Amino acid sequence: MDPQSARKPLFLAAFVALSALVWAYWGTLVDICVRWVDDPQYSHGFFVPVFSGYLLWRRREHLWANDFRPRWWGLGAVLVGTGLRFVGHVFYQPWIDPTSLIIVLFGLAATAGGRRAVVWSGPAILFLAFTVPLPYRVQMMLGGTLQRVATLTSTYALQTLGVPAVAEGNVILLSETTLGIVEACNGLSMLVTFFALATGVAILAKRSLVERVAIVASAVPIAVIANVARITLTGVLFEANQGEWARAVFHDFAGLLMMPLAIALLLGELFILKRSLIPVASDAPA
Repeated sequence: MDPQSARKPLFLAAFVALSALVWAYWGTLVDICVRWVDDPQYSHGFFVPVFSGYLLWRRREHLWANDFRPRWWGLGAVLVGTGLRFVGHVFYQPWIDPTSLIIVLFGLAATAGGRRAVVWSGPAILFLAFTVPLPYRVQMMLGGTLQRVATLTSTYALQTLGVPAVAEGNVILLSETTLGIVEACNGLSMLVTFFALATGVAILAKRSLVERVAIVASAVPIAVIANVARITLTGVLFEANQGEWARAVFHDFAGLLMMPLAIALLLGELFILKRSLIPVASDAPA
């Protein structure tokens, strides 16, 4: 029998299991979609499942491996994810619910096809972690830290450009006005979105493991640099008596300016890594 035909019952069972999973997590999925619409910090969420689906299609050759067989040990991961979801409901931790969904997906993949199915679906399932909202304490901690870093770094950049600027708390005092770096301007939304983008680039790039790790790790400084550039440009415009342009840059054009700059920096990093890290040729005969 053709291997693809032999696996049709397995694919049918997987479809039924995924349908049951969608039914069980329907409320969670709706809440996630609502957050994508209402919370700018997670506006990239609509891109995440599309990219995960593309990864599954891109790695489809793993589906026809000989060791793609059902394994009962995957049910253990399903039980762990189900228990974690129960814990999240008991202690009212909303971020645990979507996290349990990712664990259950791994369990279903292992149950359907064992190790080979996990290898095939692993990157796509892990990428779905970008749909999980940050815990409130983590979000506040990261937001406060980024807010302070943006204030101090932007003040230093303005002083370097010859603009009189002094930081007091999260406020930058200019010669004739003040620039408040409020919570909405801490750059956390940019960081979360760009971190997902950098991870996607690292997965698709045909680079070494060291380069991929460097690409993902660079998402944090690049996002901070983009936010600091926006704040610095705003301060320069205020000092040049261009208040209307400054307010437009600070609020209206923020997303339009920050993301292209971040992507340009990422492309520059890819260029530098390609020129800096040279693969070592093997001495073994061909």
